[in-house]
Parts: sequence; structure tokens; C-alpha cells
Amino acid sequence: MTIEVDLRFNYREPKGPGLNFDFSMVLPSSGVIAVTGPSGAGKTTFLRCLAGLNRARGRLTVNGKVWQDEKVFLPTHKRPLGYVFQEASLFPHLSVRQNLNYGAKRRPIRPDSVAIDLNRFIAILGIGHLLERKPDTLSGGERQRTALARALAGHPDILLLDEPLAALDQDRKEEILPYLESLRELTLPIIYVSHSRDEIERLATTVVKLEEGASTAMTAVKLKEGASTATTAALPEAAALKAA
Repeated sequence: MTIEVDLRFNYREPKGPGLNFDFSMVLPSSGVIAVTGPSGAGKTTFLRCLAGLNRARGRLTVNGKVWQDEKVFLPTHKRPLGYVFQEASLFPHLSVRQNLNYGAKRRPIRPDSVAIDLNRFIAILGIGHLLERKPDTLSGGERQRTALARALAGHPDILLLDEPLAALDQDRKEEILPYLESLRELTLPIIYVSHSRDEIERLATTVVKLEEGASTAMTAVKLKEGASTATTAALPEAAALKAA
């Protein structure tokens, strides 16, 4: 199963020429897919198009399910995805446990299964001791780990992470990176936007490079001893990628 992307989006500024985005690629259905490129290349726009927040033209299928084509356009709230931004955006009046339960409301399965998987995500992200605390009592790293668990609680088919460590200092980044590495054991694709080469080399199993609003290269990354290496091999799909 794969994620098949063939989307085009035109962004027009009130003053200026605007930008044309052309995202054409076939992505694996598991692992950490890092999306990188210079500022303005379209990384966040790509995530917003996948989420349906930007209404792109074209076709998007996820594991054989059509999210959009010439006849279908699933709105964001009907797309089974999780989205974590640079800021955690937790509900400040709810405890960590209540934030997680809110995320689980999107989950279309039996309540007993929700509890089982919530406990798994709590364990993977190491937030069991935080469940009764409010967001304003958490560190930046703890808030982001809670945001990740809340996004996973909805049982998404895709997890979208838009520079989730950008707002953290180096110590907090080092705190959360091992937890992000542990997410690779989940059988879902994690699309991870980042400018940081260190984060990409440590987390990614696939790297997609964007330039000037288009995908220009895609490589598979071999993992060694729990971390990705700098040695990459071109994916067969890379030859079909469209340049700008």
C-alpha cells in the first residue's frame, strides 16, 4: 500500500506574482518521510494540501482510499489524519488525560480498543506521569509529546508533523528526539517537515526534497543501529517525479 500524490495548488498574493505548487510522488505507507527544502519551497503547503486545508487540484489516495479526485474531495475533518504544528495547541483548560480523550473522539472503533491504544501511545511517548497535569505546567517537550499522543489517539492513517521541534531549545529537542524515533515502530506513515539536517538524518526512513514548489528528489534511507545513516539509495518512484 502507498500514498499516491498528484496535486497542484496555485497561491496568489494580493501583491506579487504568486506561486505554483506541483506535488507528484508515490510515498511509502509506513516509516518517517522527511520533507525538506529551502524556505518557500512548499513544505508546509504540501502538508496543508494533504490535510485538505488548501484546496488543491488533482488526485490523492491513501492506502487505496481516495481522499480527492475530480469527483471526490474529503474535507479535513473527514480525513483520517493527525496534525501536529510547531506549537502544541493543547486545550489549556483540560488536563493531559482530557486532551488525549478529546483526540480519541475521532476514532471510529470500539471504546475498549481506544483504551488499549491510548495506553500504548502514553507508554511510547513517556507521558504517563503527566496525565492529571494542565498544559501550562508542562515543559515545551512535554507539551509536544502530549500533542503527538493526542494526534495518534484518533487512529490516523497519516501523521503530519510540521517542524514539531522548531519552537524548542536544544535541550528540549534532545529530550523529545528519542520519543520521535520510537514512533517508527507504528505501522503508519509519518510525514515530517523540517529544516534540520540532524533531525532528518536521525529520524527519516525516506527523504523528499522540494524546490520552488515541486518535488525534485526522493531517497530511501537505510537504518542502522536505531538511527538513519547518511547513505541513501534512490527509490524507483523518484524517476517519475515532476520538476517545476
